[in-house]
Amino acid sequence: MKPTAPADQVPVLTVTLNPALDLSTTTASVRPDLKLRCDAPLIHPGGGGVNVSRAIRLMGGTSCAFVALGGLTGQRVARLLQAEGIALAVQDLPGETRESFTATERATGQQYRYVLPGPEWSPAMVDEALATIAARVEAGGYVVLSGSNPPGVPPGFGRDLAQAVAQAGGRLIVDTSGEALRRITQPGGPRIEVLRIDGPEAEALAGRPLPHQRDTLQFARELLGRGLARAVVIARGADGNLLASADGCWHAEAKRVPILSKIGAGDSYVAGLTLALARGWPDPLALALGAAAATATIQTPATELCPPADVEALFDPSSVTRIDC
Repeated sequence: MKPTAPADQVPVLTVTLNPALDLSTTTASVRPDLKLRCDAPLIHPGGGGVNVSRAIRLMGGTSCAFVALGGLTGQRVARLLQAEGIALAVQDLPGETRESFTATERATGQQYRYVLPGPEWSPAMVDEALATIAARVEAGGYVVLSGSNPPGVPPGFGRDLAQAVAQAGGRLIVDTSGEALRRITQPGGPRIEVLRIDGPEAEALAGRPLPHQRDTLQFARELLGRGLARAVVIARGADGNLLASADGCWHAEAKRVPILSKIGAGDSYVAGLTLALARGWPDPLALALGAAAATATIQTPATELCPPADVEALFDPSSVTRIDC
């Protein structure tokens, strides 16, 4: 099985309400009140769903990226995505698409990340986004909601999107945080396909520490018991990733590799997971491809994502084991 070879898959639509133009550079050291001489910047289109689409493309898959863009910066983001061969569904916004800036300090390897806010949304713009996304959902296809909400988008947007996707016969994968995550995990909403959260987010939702795998699995089972999702994936950092569903529980071991940058690793994980599911792979193989994509990404500088050759080398189904839950 070659994980980055083109293969049959169902449609994938990624959703990015708050995309960004990502600029990254390195400098000798970060100090106040001085002009910091930097290397030539790397420039990439960014934002959660955008990165998911970029990583899917790198792994031989296809997706359509719904992006809300404004101004000259938005036009630049669109051109960069088109140059990577990614199909777009663009919602035009007033104002300017945000930029994010990352400076890596050579002396320590530490990264300093500056993220600007996006344009302010009106209620009409929110309604337009929901209608546009719903019209593009294909029955049996996947929709990926990843990233933060821009100003003006209510935290309940994800819950409304879940309802729209379910009505259209699609399957929603969610990777969000904060109040938006809390809203979509409240009881009574439509069931989503996969909820992906990290360790701190899981502890915040649970309202208690989850120091061990057993604690994390217990909480994942609680979320499943609410009818929230078909599967729950919780990232435990160096301890790997856990997936719980009605079919069982699995653990994907985290490989020890040199870390250049963690930017985009979570998005690459979601990309690998989504692409595997879109190809009809079972959950354990989806967990393995997600882990390979994330690990490949942390070995790249700044905002670069999972090189296909590295994904190939890191993809290891034997690293995923079934565990009692």
